Amino acid sequence: MSLTTIIGRGHGGTRAISHTLSESGVYMGNQLNRSGDLVPADEMYEACRIMAKHVTYHGGAHWDFEALHSVPIDPLFVRLVESYLNSVLTSNREHRGWKLPETTLIFPWIVRMFPEISYIYWVRDPRDSIAGSHITDNLADFGVPCDQTPDIQLNRAISWKYQAEIVRATPKPARWIQIRLEDFILDNDQTILRLEKYLGLALTSIPVYPEVIGRWRTSDKICSFDFFSDDLLRFGYEPQ
Repeated sequence: MSLTTIIGRGHGGTRAISHTLSESGVYMGNQLNRSGDLVPADEMYEACRIMAKHVTYHGGAHWDFEALHSVPIDPLFVRLVESYLNSVLTSNREHRGWKLPETTLIFPWIVRMFPEISYIYWVRDPRDSIAGSHITDNLADFGVPCDQTPDIQLNRAISWKYQAEIVRATPKPARWIQIRLEDFILDNDQTILRLEKYLGLALTSIPVYPEVIGRWRTSDKICSFDFFSDDLLRFGYEPQ
């Protein structure tokens, strides 16, 4: 049996791959919301707060994640994650998985708990990702040390940066693939083939909507921040 999870910030287009997996016969848990998240997720939110205690903040959107790779994982964290995933972990379905954007906030310990499962890292242009609100906009709600600002868009940008950094700082598991939402939409056939080869599973295509790409250009919100520059280059997006 196989187990897959999706890593990626909320509003990163992760619902597209969650719905794709569901339509392709992958069991994604007992109860899903419209975004394809396994819910309720309160236990995962609390797990985020437990792990975040071991993150050190240096200011200026710079964090130290080193301790997360070596400190013992809190037993309560394990119980919370296993309870949240109970319907998935106890299923006898051949292909199982889950999707919850907040999994990204605890990625280092998820990898340590589940080193052999398949990970799909779902990426979207950060400027599009922060054009709308998400529950992780205020990292402090999840116990993450960070600067508190009255600027909602800056908070969203910091949240995106944190989640990109925690993924980058974590040693990658053996089974890892990175997919951009934009490629899934604009080059769907080839991207589906990549995913099929990676998962060893025939996937059902779902409708895609090119108009979701580049929405930041017409947004009335500030979506460009200087500290996105390196990440835009790293992920292959048009620079600021």
